[in-house]
Amino acid sequence: MHVKDSFLKTKIVIFGCGYIGARLAASCQLLGWEVTALTRNVETAQMLHAKGIKTIVADLKNKDWHRKITPDQNYVVDCVGAAAPTLEGYEASYRVGMQSILHWLEGGDEKVDAFLFTSSTSVYPQTDGSLVTEDSGNNGVSSRGEILLNAERLCLHGNRERISKSFVLRFAGLYGPGRHLLLNKVREGQQINGVSHRILNLLHQEDAVSSILSCLQSKNIPTGTIFNVSDGRHASRGEIVDWLVRELQVEHPGFDQKDVPGLPNRKIDNSKIMESLSWAPRFPGFESGYQDLLATS
Repeated sequence: MHVKDSFLKTKIVIFGCGYIGARLAASCQLLGWEVTALTRNVETAQMLHAKGIKTIVADLKNKDWHRKITPDQNYVVDCVGAAAPTLEGYEASYRVGMQSILHWLEGGDEKVDAFLFTSSTSVYPQTDGSLVTEDSGNNGVSSRGEILLNAERLCLHGNRERISKSFVLRFAGLYGPGRHLLLNKVREGQQINGVSHRILNLLHQEDAVSSILSCLQSKNIPTGTIFNVSDGRHASRGEIVDWLVRELQVEHPGFDQKDVPGLPNRKIDNSKIMESLSWAPRFPGFESGYQDLLATS
């Protein structure tokens, strides 16, 4: 009997259970899938375990977890966050971590249906306010962005004998429950660092998770596909803060208007994933996303 016969549960392993991974694990459990989660965080592991999710506490870059999780899975998702905001932390989590996953997959008997890596739109260095597609250049990207690009290449070109399809999702700035820095600053009247005109590309936590599930379950998307994932709103930081001030009926905290050269300023184009997967964000702009947060906080 094959591990992945149709009468058995869909099996998924989620590497990294931070802001997106933990929510993804819960969503997959609701779908009736057999979920295995790997995390460095003991508290996160206890929370997931309490929900009935099989959880392994380990560091992805090490190999001691390899024997604890069978590679015979339907889906594998690498949505790990950096162990530290340093180049060493990025290298360990993204590139070395990806190599560890690929090595683990070599021990499987059957092909994984889909392997997905959640990357970031920080791989785009554009600062001129231009519209950025998946084909836009990466020349001049930061050192951290280069490490992400290396991890993407490993994902997309790794182990064809064990992976049917590989995908990369490049997420815009994530926000949602428990993660809303601008909202906090406006509420507290704190002056905001930087310039107001810079474009902020956003993606709600719920929409990040739905994009992963849409991609994993797609039938006609070729392996090696990269998708930008954002709400497509392309609002400026000033526009968002002005709106929050009106909604909260508070005084405007202002920006210090100190421009830091080289910070990204671009419009992330999400049309490819919307057209290819018929995916659409539940929160297609900061207005609906923040309204939802204000209604529940």
